[in-house]
Amino acid sequence: MKAIQLPAVHQPLELIDAPTPAAGPGEVLVQLRAAALNHRDVFIQQGLYPGIKLPVILGSDGAGVVTEIGVGVDPVWRGQAVVINCSLNWGPNPRFYGSDFRILGMPDNGTFAEYIAISTRYIHHKPAHLSFEQAAALPLTGLTAWRALMTRAGLRTSGSGPEKVLITGIGGGAALIALQFAVSAGAEVWVTSGSEDKLAKAKALGARGGVNYREPDWHKTLMAQTGGGRNGYFDVIIDSAGGPGFARLIDVAAPGGRIAIFGGTTGNLTDLMPPKIFFKQLNIFGTTMGTEHEFADMIAFVADKKIVPVLDEVLPLSDAKHAFEKMNAGQQFGKIILKITD
Repeated sequence: MKAIQLPAVHQPLELIDAPTPAAGPGEVLVQLRAAALNHRDVFIQQGLYPGIKLPVILGSDGAGVVTEIGVGVDPVWRGQAVVINCSLNWGPNPRFYGSDFRILGMPDNGTFAEYIAISTRYIHHKPAHLSFEQAAALPLTGLTAWRALMTRAGLRTSGSGPEKVLITGIGGGAALIALQFAVSAGAEVWVTSGSEDKLAKAKALGARGGVNYREPDWHKTLMAQTGGGRNGYFDVIIDSAGGPGFARLIDVAAPGGRIAIFGGTTGNLTDLMPPKIFFKQLNIFGTTMGTEHEFADMIAFVADKKIVPVLDEVLPLSDAKHAFEKMNAGQQFGKIILKITD
């Protein structure tokens, strides 16, 4: 089978002929139709990810068709269109993953290949309204956003009026699907971005408005747009950037607000004033990936609300090098997809 392998850190990707895996006991063989890039893939190539073990076939996200079943697998799975949960071996504690937790695509061979063997625990029926390319965009960022928004920050979908949500750095896969989840759940959603074009696109997806975080006093501009006063503050904030700008999120959070953070692309948190946090009774949650139950809930929500992930570009598997360069440049709006088989 054709596959994209990373031989070593700081080395070019290789399009290789690899042995086609077989479905072991309790496993299925999935012929992958599409896979999606994540920053994780680029970070591994750059040597910026913990516990790197190479060579490996990269890729965490994938969707395809079951072509072979292993011993003990219900024959009904044969021929089914599926999406793969890349969060493996979370463990029994829903609050924190166990010592055997890992993410598909390193150290295990991942989805940038024509076939993958995977336990039936980690396959779910592809939502019928999605293409394989759209479904492949869901797993890693969808699960991350779902846990951050629904589990950790506990977005309330009923009660006295919609909650006000702020999502930073709109344009990346996790931020965009978090926007779509929040809008579909009935929240009033606002966003930040360094690009006016991305702000406009976010509004087209249902965001009430947004500001450019490159403005020195963007938080004041945002509060002016939301009406100021107590009603202008945010009940829930989803952040994937960290860095000095995180202090401004403390300023715009509502008393008793919840902030979930799952990234640090702009560096360490600085200039935090503890009184602002404890006098406002704020809740700050770290989060990453999610449980099997959360993945199932996320897929069911996507199917029920007919959510369609935003795709930036679909490229052939042989163009993986270009896809990585685009991901590293950070100019995409939505997921970059590798089309593997028809």
